[in-house]
Order: sequence, then C-alpha cells, then structure tokens
Amino acid sequence: MSHVAIIGGHGKIALILARQLAAGGHDVTSVVRNPDHTDDVENTGATPAVADVEQLSVAQIADLLEGHDAVVWSAGAGGGSPERTYAVDRDAAIRTMDAAEVAGAKRFVMVSYFGAGQDHGIPEDEPFHAYAQAKADADDHLRVSALDWTIVGPGALTEEEPTGRIDVSTGERDGDHQTSRANVALVISAVLDDPSTVGKKIDFSDGQTQIPDALEVQA
Repeated sequence: MSHVAIIGGHGKIALILARQLAAGGHDVTSVVRNPDHTDDVENTGATPAVADVEQLSVAQIADLLEGHDAVVWSAGAGGGSPERTYAVDRDAAIRTMDAAEVAGAKRFVMVSYFGAGQDHGIPEDEPFHAYAQAKADADDHLRVSALDWTIVGPGALTEEEPTGRIDVSTGERDGDHQTSRANVALVISAVLDDPSTVGKKIDFSDGQTQIPDALEVQA
C-alpha cells in the first residue's frame, strides 16, 4: 500500500482515480479547496484535506504532503483569466513539485495534455495560450526536478465509459484524440505502479491496446 495525495481532488478525473486507488488498497488523500466537496471525496474512499494550494507556500504544501509516497497533480484553474491560469496551472504546480521534494514524496504524476510543450504554437492573443504556456512551463520544471516523475497527456476529454484500452502517440498532434476521463484515471493508476514510466511523458487517447501493454511499449 502506498500513500497518494491527489491535488485537485474534486475534479472528474481525480474522483474516479481516488475510487480506483482506494479500491486497490492505497491510502488516498484528496486535496480540495472547497469544504463543501469533502462528502464527494469521502464517498470515493479517500480522505479529504481542505487546502488552497494557490495560496500556500512551498513549506505549507510540504506539510500537507508529509507522509505521502506519491503526488498526482490534477488541479487546474479551469479557464478564466490568464493571471489565474498561470497562478494555478504553473505557479502552484511548481510549488507543489518543490514541496514534494521537501516532503520526500518522491513519485510525482502530472496530468498535462496531448502535445503539451514549449512548441505548442498557440498565439498569445488566443484564449488557450495561457493554459498551453503554463502547462509547458510546469512540465519543464518537473523534468529537471529530483522527483520520479511521469507526465500523462490525454487528448480531448470525454465522459465515455472506461475501456482500459489506449493508443500511445508516436508524435502526431493532428486531431482531438478523444480520451475518456475514466481511461485517464486508469492510466494514472497504472503509471503510479510502473517504475518503467519514470522520466517519460506519455501522450495517449482512447484506442485498441490494453493499458499495461501500451505502457510496456513506452519502457
């Protein structure tokens, strides 16, 4: 059993993931900003922790992560102003990575998106630019950290049922690469237990290959 902290614990992927991990015998802490969301977290089998990582320092987040083996970053500003997007998706994410190092939570899984990177090519005057740049900067910070990191990059998210089957990208970016949130949760669960995925970014979408087999190809 491992102790996993999920940041952004009331998100759709996070709630599915918490239920999966708890059912698998892991001790899960789901960090939520809104105390009204604690019942939803408890219903997954996870323990809620009310904290706003956007407002916390590295030291405060490290205190929150003390005693955990792994961290899953699944938080996000969810659109809105570029300022808040950078504050959450970049700055708070980076502080959480630094805090994980301080707390000894060595394993870190970042939920990014399909094709994320500094070469995203989104013009500055487009609304998606702030998110794309924030994720690129956060992912880069994670890559040079001392953490055992994996970045998962799902395509356009859907509400479809989980299939347990994905296709891993070989570099293409065209198309929306639809990906069910439930499959994203299954991928996160799988990489947490798969040391061969450390140090890799895995872009994927719903597909034909069983998740463990798809990840094995990435090894």
